[in-house]
Amino acid sequence: MTDKQLLHFVFGGELENLEEVKFRDLDKLDLVGLYPNYAEASTAWRAKAQATPDNGHTRDLIVP
Repeated sequence: MTDKQLLHFVFGGELENLEEVKFRDLDKLDLVGLYPNYAEASTAWRAKAQATPDNGHTRDLIVP
């Protein structure tokens, strides 16, 4: 039996408001990368999120 591959996409940007996930400018999204598992995606997500602590409207996401 082979393991099913499930890629994880990490990206982020500035939200229009804090009530919903709607990005202010799609042209300015930060595409961090694709990762082969959640653990690696989480590491990349954490590094990116910690790089922008001063902007409360910035959100970085992991999408399987």
